[in-house]
Amino acid sequence: MSLNVGDQAPSFTLVSDEKKEVSLADYKGKNVILLFFPLAFTGVCTEELCNMRDNISMYSDLDADILAVSVDSPFTLEKFKAEQNLNFPLLSDFNKSASVAYDSLYEEFPAFGMKGVSKRSAFVVDKEGTIQYKEICDSPGDQPNYDAIKETLSNLK
Repeated sequence: MSLNVGDQAPSFTLVSDEKKEVSLADYKGKNVILLFFPLAFTGVCTEELCNMRDNISMYSDLDADILAVSVDSPFTLEKFKAEQNLNFPLLSDFNKSASVAYDSLYEEFPAFGMKGVSKRSAFVVDKEGTIQYKEICDSPGDQPNYDAIKETLSNLK
């Protein structure tokens, strides 16, 4: 079953880079930009998350919080967050449950024959927990359509 705009966002509880449990339910009443990314410390992922970091005030002005999810361990995410000075939670989907729930898991990652890596994906979940935007990138080298994310959030105001 695939998720579509208008569907209820699957709930999840994951461990953050701060070793705390974070649930989507914690953000009820807020708009959330939910990003799945393949791997910390890789070029495109670093570029994507630094873009979000550099534009966080714009997203805050649009009443949205950012959550970024990968299959990396919380320890890896902690180091990555510190190195890149990221200003939003990085969540470890080490067991891949959230990536599967959001149709965002490569059976086989295009590089190195790795299995079970998150696909680069972007979702906007509104204050009621409904998916308002969905983008699952075909290639790990692609980045989400930031303008479409911004437009979706603008329309929720």
